[in-house]
Amino acid sequence: MKLAEITLRIVRLPLIHPYVLSYRTYTEFEPIIVEARDDEGRVGWGEGHISPGSSSETRAGGWAFCREHAQAIVGKDTGEAKAMIAAHAGASKVAATALITAIEMLEDHPALRIGRETRLPLLTPFNSSAPAEIEAEVERRLAEGFRTFKIKVGKDAVADIRRVKTIQQATAGRATLRIDANQGYDENDACRFVRALDPAGIELFEQPCDADDWEANANVAAVSPVPIMLDEPICTLADVKRAGGIGNVGLCKLKLKRFGGLTLLAEALAAVRACGMEPVLGDGLGTELSCWMEACIATTTIRNAGEFNGFLKPKLRLFAEPLRFAAGELTLPAGFRPLLDRDVVRAHEVASERSAVLVNAQR
Repeated sequence: MKLAEITLRIVRLPLIHPYVLSYRTYTEFEPIIVEARDDEGRVGWGEGHISPGSSSETRAGGWAFCREHAQAIVGKDTGEAKAMIAAHAGASKVAATALITAIEMLEDHPALRIGRETRLPLLTPFNSSAPAEIEAEVERRLAEGFRTFKIKVGKDAVADIRRVKTIQQATAGRATLRIDANQGYDENDACRFVRALDPAGIELFEQPCDADDWEANANVAAVSPVPIMLDEPICTLADVKRAGGIGNVGLCKLKLKRFGGLTLLAEALAAVRACGMEPVLGDGLGTELSCWMEACIATTTIRNAGEFNGFLKPKLRLFAEPLRFAAGELTLPAGFRPLLDRDVVRAHEVASERSAVLVNAQR
């Protein structure tokens, strides 16, 4: 199977509500969408959403990576193309993943085959801060079918613990809580925060301190009454093994965009369990394409609420047949294979570039 054409696009998708993290507030997503076509007309898609502040990657760098490698791999066998991209993935793991997953879909990767209808529970972000608003949001989220809430913290340890306690009281054991600092605390504030936590109903505390400060995160884990989950520093099998050696780091969160493809992601998920931890999967900043791929992998690897809920945040969907979501669950029908809505993509496209094999060169 040879690559005949690669089309790159940047699309801008406005969000229904602002998505607030400790390091950035998003009002729109701007993923790179990769379309790979082979010499027989088959098509595969990939997505790479670089989130500034989450890592050292930049959107300009990711776009440049995709442009350079799309030109280099056109005309190549798909296996050779993936190897060429992987050899340089360190320059932009997210961009490399977008290219490689487009090729993996083109090749009909077995992880994307859904043999029977599967329902996957998703968590929901929890946004309210004022006590009255918290009570109303708890009831609304429960009525929508969600049973796992994600609470963002990381700016003010004292205010954060007060808010978490109010949410615990309002949920009264009816929902599981995941707390995420998105690297927002320094070690002292993170330790102050966890020492004040009542562990009732709290599943985990995610990424207290900077991703590069393994020592600070380990010190927080040592005093935390709930398991710590590492996220941003988990990008390789070596990172998984390192996390497994830290006491009270009971979970690792993996995202497709950090692992360079479906095959490598599946290997990493297995490695998390082999190291005595529980994997959590999903990118809250992904659109419908990457969320679908993560959901497909999750059908055989995950035992908890998925975090591949980014597709619910934009005002519109990328798929002609949108992912099915109801009562807090994502449903994957047997045999489902998505098609992108080209009208939506064109309407929200802000940049594009096409690389193709010349007809004369194929003769």
